[in-house]
Amino acid sequence: MNIDSIENGYVIDHIPAGKGMRVYEVLRLSELKCQVAIITNAKSQKNTTKDIIKINELIDIDLNLIAYIAPNATVNIIKDNVRVEKKKLTLPKTLKNVVRCPNPRCISNNESIDHIFTLTDDNGTYRCIYCETKAKY
Repeated sequence: MNIDSIENGYVIDHIPAGKGMRVYEVLRLSELKCQVAIITNAKSQKNTTKDIIKINELIDIDLNLIAYIAPNATVNIIKDNVRVEKKKLTLPKTLKNVVRCPNPRCISNNESIDHIFTLTDDNGTYRCIYCETKAKY
């Protein structure tokens, strides 16, 4: 398998195996006009397998959204074929339209409004701003 190197862009590494497509969806990478490669079940030295996403363009995306799905993922920023930064991710304070509220009575499930969750503790617990139900991934 041959996937070209990134000239300018991102390499999202150490995504747990099987979660690469969810990261792809959350970042809305299908809407991009640049090249995106998803590698699933790649061999890993730290884990048995991992997923990797390569984005061949430096675009404006909220990379910290990845931390909700893959807290131990890293993002390598590539410029002119050289890694210029290795970014460790932090959990975002809010998640907007990333997950749906599991409470069927919540207003966000019954009206045309955004599903918004806020980070409530250091353990990565997110709660709905409307009904305070805990987010389920």
